[in-house]
Amino acid sequence: MAKTKKKTKAAGRGKVKARGAKRSASKVEKKAVPLQYVPWSRVPLEDLKPLLQRQFVVGQEIMLARVLLRKGCIVPLHSHHNEQLTYILEGALKFWIDGKEIVVNAGEVLCIPSNMPHQAEALADTVDLDVFAPPRADWINKTDDYLRGQK
Repeated sequence: MAKTKKKTKAAGRGKVKARGAKRSASKVEKKAVPLQYVPWSRVPLEDLKPLLQRQFVVGQEIMLARVLLRKGCIVPLHSHHNEQLTYILEGALKFWIDGKEIVVNAGEVLCIPSNMPHQAEALADTVDLDVFAPPRADWINKTDDYLRGQK
């Protein structure tokens, strides 16, 4: 009789696991994003204003931008719901953020929380990698008027 009880418990456990697996599978019904291999040389360079250019690659929940700023380029005060990591590859950017002035040099990173107003100025010709999560819809849709125009 002990063998029968074990079989019943094991069978019962199997049913619970099957239901749980079915539930978790239905919760995660996101569309799969294909693998992307993207050389920057194949990404169009977008001219936003005379001293500012950018390229970007978009994943499902993240975006990487390569931003080229000439010395004196101003990124006007703005904020967005996206978290932002800024990594300076070459040059330097001065940020006005959270009541502080912060200079971020080559090899340094600035982590900007969502909805935090910030502006920047290129202190030298600068190459910057920005990571956004989620992706910036205003950049993708070209509705980022604050970046387009003069200087």
